[in-house]
Amino acid sequence: MRIIGGMSGTSADAIDVIALDVALAGDELRCLVLGHRAVALPPGLRADLLAALPPAPTSAAAVCRLDTGLGQAFAAAVQLALDEICNATADFAVISGQTFFHDVDGARCLGTLQLGQPSWVAERTGLPVVSDLRSRDVAAGGHGAPLVGLIDALLLAGRAGSGALNLGGIANLSVVAGASTMAYDIGPANALLDAAIAWRSTGVLSLDIDGQAAARGHVQQPLLDVLLADPFYALAPPRSTGKEAFHLPYLRDALQRSGAEDIETDDLLATLIALTASTVAQAVTAHGLIELLVSGGGCRNRTLMGELAARLPGVRLRRSEEFGIPEQAKEAFAFAVLGFLTVHGLPGALPSATGARQARILGSITPGAGPLVLPEPAAAGPVRIRVLDGHQRLA
Repeated sequence: MRIIGGMSGTSADAIDVIALDVALAGDELRCLVLGHRAVALPPGLRADLLAALPPAPTSAAAVCRLDTGLGQAFAAAVQLALDEICNATADFAVISGQTFFHDVDGARCLGTLQLGQPSWVAERTGLPVVSDLRSRDVAAGGHGAPLVGLIDALLLAGRAGSGALNLGGIANLSVVAGASTMAYDIGPANALLDAAIAWRSTGVLSLDIDGQAAARGHVQQPLLDVLLADPFYALAPPRSTGKEAFHLPYLRDALQRSGAEDIETDDLLATLIALTASTVAQAVTAHGLIELLVSGGGCRNRTLMGELAARLPGVRLRRSEEFGIPEQAKEAFAFAVLGFLTVHGLPGALPSATGARQARILGSITPGAGPLVLPEPAAAGPVRIRVLDGHQRLA
């Protein structure tokens, strides 16, 4: 089965889209990566999205227009993959949607809202679309995030002491132990860094390229102490968070409480790097991991990666390319695989990772241009993923 997966994360800068050929062979899920692209969100759409995200006030009209605009953006990204990678042939599209609000009260997730109406994808491409994969897990008592825990468990099956770290807007960690794999959000990665640089540059910059500015700065301990005192870090997994909690007003409040309102920009970024590196290192060390598969946009921040390496001298940091998965498209890869599981009648989340009462089949399916035809339900789910190279066959 050929699947196109599209993912837009908490950084809300682009839709990562990937095309896979996927087959279930016994207890092994075999995946062949055909190609991937990063499709930037239209600047006006991104500006409208960032302006409406919590804690900013918004309106039903704005939410409706964002749902439409994001649906059209996902449609354009899937169409690009269909044209440029798939030679106009695919069976399903899977889209993550854009998380607009993730309603968490302490250790409980009360609800989640992803924008990006899948009907636009189905209408433009003619493909049936799997979407809204988080909500069913939330309804079953889980957090609906991070859903990548199941994929990491399959990808790193049999590798004792292994885990996976995604450095997106939020850093999340998977501690791989088969059906008992734990996955949870650690805290902010790029979310506060990007908010800080955009604020201090009055919108001229959207990120600290390669962590160059942070590398020039010095950590300001009073500010770091205030940031580390956030009660979120004391919550036991499973736990999840997002830009609802970690945003520019949050950062400005921390600056005020620490007496660091006049902090230099380079020092601010260095301190935020230290926040992410210290919280990640603490989590990795607590679980006794010796190998860490790292992916996400934060991989491009050399200062952050250097800090992680310095704080985790006994841990082998590996990039997802070593496992055949593009590091910028690992979550898109994960959603594509989750969509494959859905259309084959298989659960797409681990209760040990999300906190759900029971594993559920995830998502909703929007028909494409013709009648919706699903494959026969699989008798059992996979226990491992094998990513093939171009010289190997699916079956």
